Amino acid sequence: MVVYLPSLTLFCDSLWTKKMCGAVVLFVFMCLTATTHADHHQPCHSPNMTGLMNVMSLKGDKIAQGTFAYDSMGKKLRFRSNESYPTNTSLGLDLLMLFEEGIFYEIDSKNQSCEKKKLQMLLHPLDIPDDSRFYTTMTAGSASIEGEGLKINIWTGSIPHMKGHYSMSVTMGCLPVSTFYFTETTTLLFSNMEVELEIKDPHLLVVPPFCHGEPVEDTPEGTVNSFLNEFM
Repeated sequence: MVVYLPSLTLFCDSLWTKKMCGAVVLFVFMCLTATTHADHHQPCHSPNMTGLMNVMSLKGDKIAQGTFAYDSMGKKLRFRSNESYPTNTSLGLDLLMLFEEGIFYEIDSKNQSCEKKKLQMLLHPLDIPDDSRFYTTMTAGSASIEGEGLKINIWTGSIPHMKGHYSMSVTMGCLPVSTFYFTETTTLLFSNMEVELEIKDPHLLVVPPFCHGEPVEDTPEGTVNSFLNEFM
C-alpha cells in the first residue's frame, strides 16, 4: 500500500526565488480550513514506514533530501540523503538512530567506517511524542470537494534543551505529513512523501558489521546529539 503525502518542499523548488518560499509556506497554512474539537485526544504512534524525507529551512534552502526506513515497534530510524535525489547544496548523511538504546551511528559505507554517539534528545519527525498537546484538526485543500482534501491533526510541544517548539501535522491514520521545528537559531521543515506502510529493507535497520565494537564517542559539554541536530 502506498500513501502519497503532500510536500511543501516540492512547491518551493518550483518558485522563481527561494526567498519566496517562507512567505508561501505561511500562506498555505493560512488557507487551511481549521476545525477545533473539544473532545480529548491522545497522541497516536506511527506504523512502520518507508519513504522519502525532505528537510528545508524556512528561507527555502534545501538542507537534505533522502530515503528513510522507520521501525515503530523497535524505535529505529535510518535516513540516507543524496541517494535517489542528489543535490549539490544538501547534506550527505547516513544515520542509524537507535532510540531505545539511546545511541546513533553516523555511517560512511564508502569508507567502511562509522561514528557511534550517545543521544541526548529522542525527538524526531516520524512519531508524535507522548507529551504532545493536541491543537486542532485541519483540512489541507478543500473539505467540500471529494478527493481534494486531506484531513490532518496538528500536535504541538516544546523542544528540550533547545528553547524551541514544534508543530506536527499527522493524518487520521497517524502518518506524519510535515513537522516544523522552531528554535532560537533556525526554523526547519521536515516533510514526507511516497510513504509505504512497511519496512521494505529490514537490513537497513541493522548495525553494519564494520560498526561493531565501536566505542561511544565522548560528547563535548554543551553539545546535544539528536536526529534534529544533524540538520542544524
